[in-house]
Amino acid sequence: MKMKSAVLFVLLAFLTPTFSYAQVNTLNQYKLGAGDLVRISVYGQDDLTLETLIPDVGVVNYPYLGEIALLGMTISDLESYIYNGLKPDYLVEPSVSVSIVEYRPFFINGEVEKPGGYAFQPGLTIDKAAALAGGYTERASKTKIFIVRDINGEQVTISADRSIAILPGDIISIEQSFF
Repeated sequence: MKMKSAVLFVLLAFLTPTFSYAQVNTLNQYKLGAGDLVRISVYGQDDLTLETLIPDVGVVNYPYLGEIALLGMTISDLESYIYNGLKPDYLVEPSVSVSIVEYRPFFINGEVEKPGGYAFQPGLTIDKAAALAGGYTERASKTKIFIVRDINGEQVTISADRSIAILPGDIISIEQSFF
């Protein structure tokens, strides 16, 4: 019995970093969208620091560069864009940093106690999202779960299991079970 527990522990120890890495890797490729709160700063240049909520149109006004369309950009895309925009005319070697202060919310509906929008936190799975929404109802199906996700500008519906990682802006639907 102790041997089985030890083997299970070792397997979990090896698998856990893989799941964490997959979530981090997904967030590294995360595309900015309406509702994200971002902070842009340039080292030593307080007048170039901006913290803004990305509006529905996805455009923000940044000093010296004017309007920047943020929708669909990754953090590294935005850092490069600002770096390249400031370097030739304004700064010799700007040190640009972009971070997400708060992700846009995810939404959960269907057979949960309190459907609605909730603040995204890295590492959320469908089970954890359901827990934030007060838990599953008695009639909730544990297998009929769908996610509507924006992939490259298109709304795609994905059939999911309860352990799948969710992303900001996801819409989770928990269907009703018949038994």
